[in-house]
Amino acid sequence: MSNTIDANGMIQHARIKAARSPVIERGQQTQIVGIIVHQTGSENAASSLSSYKRANANGAHFLIDLDGTIWQTAAIWQRTYHVGKLKARCLVNKSCTPPYTKQNQSVDRMHNIEKLKAPGTRYPMNEDAIGIELVGGAQLPPMSQIPLRFQNLPKDKLLADYGVYRQPTVAQNQSLSWLVKMLEDTLQIAQSEVFRHPEVSRKNETEAAGANWQLPVTGQ
Repeated sequence: MSNTIDANGMIQHARIKAARSPVIERGQQTQIVGIIVHQTGSENAASSLSSYKRANANGAHFLIDLDGTIWQTAAIWQRTYHVGKLKARCLVNKSCTPPYTKQNQSVDRMHNIEKLKAPGTRYPMNEDAIGIELVGGAQLPPMSQIPLRFQNLPKDKLLADYGVYRQPTVAQNQSLSWLVKMLEDTLQIAQSEVFRHPEVSRKNETEAAGANWQLPVTGQ
């Protein structure tokens, strides 16, 4: 189910609408080895698409609206800042050599070690990963569930750390399954290299928790 990528790095397919925002593009990436699935903090696509046009904005390569509409927001061969600092993949499969110590499990130290590893032994990162955002805002839990010392943080910070993301719609997961399959075929990405954002970086654990890219895909 491969598809054509034009000279501008945009995929040509009737299911994908072009909404490229060069502001979020941060230089060419020479290889693509994985896909990271995210959820936005906004409640609708229009808000996200607008935010991608602001100075110094960050974003991903694709945005999937609640009704399943797919927007391509960055060129395939352009890097975007969507991953963040890497966790250690070797901690999951217990293969770290040498073992991580308490000292080098700090966020920056771990990221600096991981980014030097070969693809497949580390998680995909900004330099070699496609990002897919699902529209889906987060709601704050009762304040009693947030530690008292953090309750005065700005709302956007509270939402990022403690918010509970909405479940993706059926239409979103159907489009996500189609898009992931198409990208895997077009870019030769292994199925094992598709991850939810919190798996690869220190993010809110509810982000994309309901994302499902394993639904049956029919048609082209």
